[in-house]
Amino acid sequence: MTRLLAALACLSLISPAKAGLKQDIEFGKAGDVSLTLDAFTPEGDGPFPTCILVHGGGWTKGDKTTFIKPLFDPLSKAGFTWFTINYRLAPQHQWPACADDVATAIAWVREHAAEYKVDPKRIALVGESAGGHLVSWAGLMDKGNPPLAAVVAFYAPNDLVVLMKQRQQLGGLGDLLGATELNDDAWTKLGKISPIHQVCAGSPPFLLIHGDKDGRVPLEQSHLFQKRMKDAGNTCDLITVPGGDHGMGGWQSLKSDYQEQMILWLKDKLK
Repeated sequence: MTRLLAALACLSLISPAKAGLKQDIEFGKAGDVSLTLDAFTPEGDGPFPTCILVHGGGWTKGDKTTFIKPLFDPLSKAGFTWFTINYRLAPQHQWPACADDVATAIAWVREHAAEYKVDPKRIALVGESAGGHLVSWAGLMDKGNPPLAAVVAFYAPNDLVVLMKQRQQLGGLGDLLGATELNDDAWTKLGKISPIHQVCAGSPPFLLIHGDKDGRVPLEQSHLFQKRMKDAGNTCDLITVPGGDHGMGGWQSLKSDYQEQMILWLKDKLK
């Protein structure tokens, strides 16, 4: 009887999640920090194409329900399983803590694929701003099997050296790197954590989405990254949002169809 109850308990742990949103699920621990995510599962048997969402906030602020929230409803309506994650923030946690947490989330989603009706062969990363940098990094560095199917990066700072030459102030990147000035050591670190310098042949397909009036992360960042990707023989598409400043929350008044374009692109790459 005891063995039967134990077996039933194990089965209940891996039974598919009910359709809808489940919040504050722990996907890992980093020291004494509990890493949590929210998970949305569609109606039906699945398995479904899946997106892991990573918020922005300059590596120093934000959480799983801020900045990236405009994508929740479109992905739900399109029949995707999706997860939106928290990660450790600077200055309390410096690089590579945030990147490590994204990698931990990817591994957790793969491990719990059956439970959340995830198709492991159709997992995409989606991030905005600092989260765009993190999903670009993760998409290029991930060695999982099966590999990630796609990456969508919104207004991502993917060449931090070029960006800092334009800004001439570290801002949140200083907190991330533990640097207070743009000295030789800081320039070296900026180059090392720039996704553009990790591009190689065989990377997953990327979609870049960027406003042409972005005053914080210039559209040039996406142009530079797209060129590097294409030069390496990879797929890298770009959607430009006319009049779009930094942050998709401000794009609603522009009547942009970027959400529909993103869904169509994801459905094509994750079919």
